[in-house]
Amino acid sequence: MIVDCHSHLFDHPGQISDQFAAEANARSNGNPIDLHVPPNRHWESMKNVDKAIVFGMRAFHSGIVTANESVADYVAAHPEKLIGFAAVDPARDNVRDVLEHAVDDLKLRGVKLGPIYQNIHPLDKRMLSVYEFCQKRGLPIMIHQGATFPQRAPLKFALPLLLEDVAMLHPDLKMIIAHMGHPWINETIVMIRKQPNFFADISALHYRPWQFYNALITAREYGVLNKLLFGSDFPFTDPAKTITALNNFNHIADGTHLPKLSEKEIHGLIHSPTLELLNLA
Repeated sequence: MIVDCHSHLFDHPGQISDQFAAEANARSNGNPIDLHVPPNRHWESMKNVDKAIVFGMRAFHSGIVTANESVADYVAAHPEKLIGFAAVDPARDNVRDVLEHAVDDLKLRGVKLGPIYQNIHPLDKRMLSVYEFCQKRGLPIMIHQGATFPQRAPLKFALPLLLEDVAMLHPDLKMIIAHMGHPWINETIVMIRKQPNFFADISALHYRPWQFYNALITAREYGVLNKLLFGSDFPFTDPAKTITALNNFNHIADGTHLPKLSEKEIHGLIHSPTLELLNLA
């Protein structure tokens, strides 16, 4: 089974500010990014996977405000394939009210956070209330804990190692660090090795081929390939391109003495047991 653990729904143009969209495209290396992702476009992009986790984002500081109701409605139309996560902005939302509504009423099954987008420290007391709620309810968290492009997004809140205190406080909480915490990939790798319920996804890494290569080889050397989850980060890239990049992974080492991943290891990354690891099966 192929599960895309990281995909976005932005079904109304007004959910993303003009400034955010402009900054995304200014740093897209000349490849325009269409950030309008209505259900039909998301559904078409997921044709190469068996299951997909989908979410919006609530980050008022960065100009991204999506409705959890939109995600819930879309997931309800395709329950055989889609799993919805709730978005919450601890810097602006009433955390308990938003999450209780998302879980109890909308039936969403995880939570999406982005401290760097939300301008909040990962250990702020408002964030701690999210972790406490999610551990109590058995909800996995997908967290963007790494660099990003908006000028106003503070890198000081993005260091993956800040999350280790979360693991110490909430040892049963399952957390996925998006994009392997790039560019702090090595820090992410050593942390998921020692924290049993921490994982990372490989989404949106393949278009930096040298970084992608080193990330996966380092993960193999530390014995954590089994803690990496397949994901695309649609609409920034898509599952088909990610699968192709994995199948062509070893090309960068052709004609050299650099190490390669085995076919079994590549197959394991494409078919990562995401649902079982996150208790979503």
